Amino acid sequence: MLGSTFNRRALLGTALAAAAAAMPVRRARATQVTPVTVGRRPVAIAVNSATGTAYVACAGDGSVSVINGGSVRHTVPVARTVTGIAVNEVTGNVYVSNARAGTVTVLHGVAGRVLSTIAAGPGAAVLGVDETTNVVYAGSAATGAVTVIDGIGNTLSAVLPGNGEPLAGVGMDPGRRLAYFTSAGTASVEVLDLDRHEFTGSVPVGEAPAGVAVHRGSNTIYVANSGVHHLSVVDGAARTERATVLLRSAASAVAVHQRTRAAYTNGGPNGLVKIDGTRDQIVGELALGINPGAVAVDQRTGTVYAADPVRETVHVITSF
Repeated sequence: MLGSTFNRRALLGTALAAAAAAMPVRRARATQVTPVTVGRRPVAIAVNSATGTAYVACAGDGSVSVINGGSVRHTVPVARTVTGIAVNEVTGNVYVSNARAGTVTVLHGVAGRVLSTIAAGPGAAVLGVDETTNVVYAGSAATGAVTVIDGIGNTLSAVLPGNGEPLAGVGMDPGRRLAYFTSAGTASVEVLDLDRHEFTGSVPVGEAPAGVAVHRGSNTIYVANSGVHHLSVVDGAARTERATVLLRSAASAVAVHQRTRAAYTNGGPNGLVKIDGTRDQIVGELALGINPGAVAVDQRTGTVYAADPVRETVHVITSF
């Protein structure tokens, strides 16, 4: 039975890949695409939309590149190797995870200096911030547990057990007091209640889900499935996958612009894909000549950031 399940998955993946390759490409343009050289192997991006500053975690040299105004303002050495990054737009603090060391480093977002390093458990990797309570959640890529960090004292306050499978991404919905963690091993999104501090649901999605983003106004969760050529669209109220968006390549990252409900993912063959969240349809593909990695968006300006880990570059994209 197990073999037949894998065979069906393989056939489905092949069929989706063929269908995606045959899709007509809706070419799109941006007002400006500015490549910015950052540290070695950029793997994660977080944007403080209040200040227009992007923070880029670079795993190759254990640093954070700080981008503002289309250029790197300064570089902050953290520790080898960094894994994920998140920012609290209220306090301005930036959080950087190191899965190998099992730590989370706190940076002063303006001064660019290290404030604290917190022991966060084995494999601490994916980071989400609840700005309403100043609490940080670090999901483990090793154990599936979630470490809860008090953002006021920069101290560990709890460790929440998961399903034992590695966590690959997190999307926050503080208004509904929920966080969504992708679990690649179970092909699911695990729902964490932020008040009860326990997992309260599991939503099946595509193979090897990785990046996840929440459109809070419509209670929609977008999941980039790195093992198959589609993006899962999850109804947050019903906790079911209500649609899939066929892509031309597998995606690992997704970001949502809250005001326009546009979703951006790295599921294009050599660039970004833009999805209209009101129709769950692709409305454009922006060629960058690369297969991007991490994707983030400035909620105030709509500027999109896409990382190129091979060329040590972040593309800053306006009006896409």
